[in-house]
This record gives sequence, structure tokens and C-alpha cells, in this order.
Amino acid sequence: MTDRPVLAPRSVDITRANAARIYDCLLGGSHNFAVDREAARDALRHLPGARAIARANRAVLQRAVRFALELGITQFLDIGSGIPTFGSTHEVVRAGQSRARVVYVDNDPVAVAHGRAALADDPHTSVAAADLRDPVGLLRDREVRRLDFARPVALLLVAVVHFLSDADRPAEVIAALRDALAPGSVLVLTHATLDHGPAPEGQRAVQDVYARTPTPLVMRSRAELRPFFAGFDLVEPGIVSLPHWRPPEPDEPFDRATLHGLAGAGVKP
Repeated sequence: MTDRPVLAPRSVDITRANAARIYDCLLGGSHNFAVDREAARDALRHLPGARAIARANRAVLQRAVRFALELGITQFLDIGSGIPTFGSTHEVVRAGQSRARVVYVDNDPVAVAHGRAALADDPHTSVAAADLRDPVGLLRDREVRRLDFARPVALLLVAVVHFLSDADRPAEVIAALRDALAPGSVLVLTHATLDHGPAPEGQRAVQDVYARTPTPLVMRSRAELRPFFAGFDLVEPGIVSLPHWRPPEPDEPFDRATLHGLAGAGVKP
């Protein structure tokens, strides 16, 4: 019999890995189960750069949040946020704007439960239990409605859209969210890709790891990502590999595995 960790609600299947908790493990977090750690080990065994990719995604998130703050945005909707561990949106926001509103959204009960517990003393941050695949329901969520959609919002879709299949109609999902945003809002999106050459050795095995979760990993090209930015004006440098999206130093070294992630941001006119 598998012992149930204290952090696991009864409704959570602790025998099946979850993408949010695998990501938490790759980032060095502790809010994951044995099955998630085994999946992360499998990913790293086949693709040692998997941890570098996770950290590059987190670094883009942080740079994008600072970019939005520079535009004067004080509201952040982070969908598919996973477990708010170190370096998350609210931590970056608080360093630049102490009273900005942050709403995290995830469909994993563990991510939601732990986020709510960890952020209970932060009156400007909340966590919603909702699913990106249901944008109408997501926008009606009580926590999401704490945001003032008459003012600009930074919509953060970092390392989440690649868990939507084509059948989930990701472009339509994003368009529904876009239509709820005020002019001046920002979309930030990162996504797994094979644009920069053949899959690194072990990539197929990593996809097989995620195939064991409820959200298999879908690779898309830069061209396939462009429709997701319909209705937004792409900002420089456009849709580029993770380490090339507004790096702090132009010649900063990077792990080549991170080229298998794309990042882009757009402003709603």
C-alpha cells in the first residue's frame, strides 16, 4: 500500500505523475510525490538538459514579469502556474511593485492547495482551481475575478500551452482569454519545440514520460505559435528560443538543450 503524503488531498491520484509536480521537481522544489520524482529522474536520465530547460523557462517568466512591470502593469494572471515555488511570479512582482495583484491558476489540486497555504498571508495574491482548456469557466472563477479586466493584465502562459493538444483548440482558448483583456495587456508564452534541429537524444523518451501524465507534451514550431499571438503586437525580439528572449547579457552562455523551448510576448493594442 502506498503511504499518502500529508500534502496530498484525498482526491489526488498519488500513483500517477503530474506535469506541474514534475516541473516543481526539476526546479528543485519539494511539493511532489515519489511518482513525480521518478518521472523527473526518467526525464533527466534520457535528457540531462531537462532541468536546464525548466530553469530557462523560469528565467523567461521572471524577465517577462519585469517587462510587464516596466510597462506599468500591476495585475498578473499566471495560468498553469504549478506550485508557486522559489522565483515565482509573486516574488518577482513584490520586488518591483508591492501591491500588485497576482492570481495563480492551476488544475492540479496539490498545486492549488499548497499555493493557497503558502500564500495565505499575502492579501494581493490568490490561487484559482481552474483549467486552461475551459477559458469561460476560468474567467468566471471567483479568484480570477479579483482582477480588474478594465485595466491591463499580464497573461502568463509559461510552459503550459504545450500540454494542450490540437483537439483542445489552443488558439481559440487563447483568443477567448485575449478578448477579456483590456488594451495594453500583455501575453507571455513559452512552448516546447523542435525548431532548432532534430530532437536531442532522449527527447522521445521525455515525451513518453509526460505521456504517463494526464497532459502529454506536444511539440510545436515557431510558425505554429504565431496564431496564438493573433490580436497582439509581438514585441522584440519576437518568438525566439528561451535563452534569446531579452537575456540580461547578450552573450550569456546557455545550455543548448534550452534551444528546444520558444518564448514570445505581445501587447494588445
